[in-house]
Amino acid sequence: MTDAEAGGSSSGYELAKKALEEARARSRTRRAATGKAPLSNPAGSRSRRRWSGAGPDHRDPQSLGSLVGRLSQAPGWQTRVGAATVLASWDAIVGADVCAHARPSRLEEGILYVSAESTAWATQLRYVQSHILAKIAAAVGDGVVTQLRITGPQAPSWRKGPRHVPGRGPRDTYG
Repeated sequence: MTDAEAGGSSSGYELAKKALEEARARSRTRRAATGKAPLSNPAGSRSRRRWSGAGPDHRDPQSLGSLVGRLSQAPGWQTRVGAATVLASWDAIVGADVCAHARPSRLEEGILYVSAESTAWATQLRYVQSHILAKIAAAVGDGVVTQLRITGPQAPSWRKGPRHVPGRGPRDTYG
């Protein structure tokens, strides 16, 4: 009979301590009956060491750059990183002259959409499209950008009002 059952005044701490000791004793007798080794770590065993030690270890703090580098090599991230690189360093990839007259707007499913400032520049960029794709592949890798869609400036709409007369209308007079 325990002190609490006999009407004694045991504190909650003493009751918890006694319950823990009883549980440990039951566990020891069960382990001894099944023939398993105790859970304690012998001094010579290094397999369950809980500290890192003086040498480098996989649990040591890592620099942010190495973590981001490993993440970018994971499957699915390489195309996203390549796309961001193309859009962010467009001027370094194609050169200052092309960058001054054309800019990439978006990259979707391997197609890079480029807006030129004039129709003349759009035509010139279409002529050197293969060279631009080669420069992009050299900078970020093959397969990130597979095709270019080069567009010129958008002409204003002449279609105003509810009544419209069909016809040719003005053509490319802008740019």
